[in-house]
Amino acid sequence: MGIVRTIIEQPEEFPPLVQMAWAAHKAKRLPKEPNLAFCYDMLNRVSRSFAIVIQQLPIELRDPVCIFYLVLRALDTVEDDMAIPAPDKLPTLISFHEKIFDRHFKSQCGYGAYVRLMNQYPRVTDVFVRLDPKYQKVIADITRRMGAGMAKYIQQDVETIADYDEYCHFVAGLVGVGLSQLFAQSGLEAAAFADMEALSNYMGLFLQKTNIIRDFLEDIEEEPAPRMFWPKEIWGLYGEALADFKDPSNASQAVQCLNHMVTDALRHAPECLRYMEQVQDPQNFRFCAIPQVMAVGTLALCYNNPKVFTGVVKMRRGQVASFMLQVQTMKEVYQIFHQFATTIATKSQSAAAARDPNADKTLAASQNLQELCAKALGRTSAELIKSWQGQRLLAGPWK
Repeated sequence: MGIVRTIIEQPEEFPPLVQMAWAAHKAKRLPKEPNLAFCYDMLNRVSRSFAIVIQQLPIELRDPVCIFYLVLRALDTVEDDMAIPAPDKLPTLISFHEKIFDRHFKSQCGYGAYVRLMNQYPRVTDVFVRLDPKYQKVIADITRRMGAGMAKYIQQDVETIADYDEYCHFVAGLVGVGLSQLFAQSGLEAAAFADMEALSNYMGLFLQKTNIIRDFLEDIEEEPAPRMFWPKEIWGLYGEALADFKDPSNASQAVQCLNHMVTDALRHAPECLRYMEQVQDPQNFRFCAIPQVMAVGTLALCYNNPKVFTGVVKMRRGQVASFMLQVQTMKEVYQIFHQFATTIATKSQSAAAARDPNADKTLAASQNLQELCAKALGRTSAELIKSWQGQRLLAGPWK
């Protein structure tokens, strides 16, 4: 039924959907070596979207990035398992960077596909220890830093915006740092990428904050206990408890809090553009750019949208497929960022009419992003908006 609806309502999205389905099929073609095959099979099981995006990378980097991802997913599985008492969890997080060299290490934790990943983790270790030592060093160091950061926030809540930034740095910014270091070690990007920690961090923060915003309902209903990362410094302005935002009677305050969160995330977007401007290898570029485009689109969809508190909010599969095919250079990135910034700017005017206290800040942030993209494209923002009038992207379901 979904495909039929797409053909009827968004026929231009059907061809990209077919091509993405083919890419997903290709991602399931496993290497012949058994343990490497296990790793790519697990990648498909724990993140089908990442399994597709990783195909954008040059061959030199695919295995290191695949293992980097699985190592950090394993670490994250330990952190996320609320059934593990904190006194048992902390030493595992802190020492995980050592365990990734231990061919006998495995763990009984997680849920779904992660149970198999942790039960058969020695197969990941086997591939890891056969990577070039220069890649092992990067992966182990990022795992050490991330594990220590996760351990810190097992013992404390995210109270302030500074806490929020730091937590997102530990769980996602460091992923960006590690990827930049892998790029540099591969020789496919400039050696300077190894030292681009600030911009690399912003790439991760932008993605992580988008996920935290979008996944509000899923996270707050998690069993056996919710783990929430919306900072109290923000949500405390709008309610007594985060759970109150699920109550329809608090919808106005919930949406105002949501808009504050989106506005906070938008401050990282200009730095993400600066990072992507420096990526030279076309395959590395697509690997970096596709998730960022999805993130800004998701923020536009979430902004001023009460459905974040009642269900799943996500972009249409056809849109995702279209962007995956469309993004080839910074030109397309600027265009898409500008379009979604325009969507947020337009919606912020509706928020202002509803007396949203952050509407002016949201409008300023989105207009700044519009102007950055327009300048890079050699156009004015007004010219770009006029040229895109009537396109489905600006008339999407988030308006």
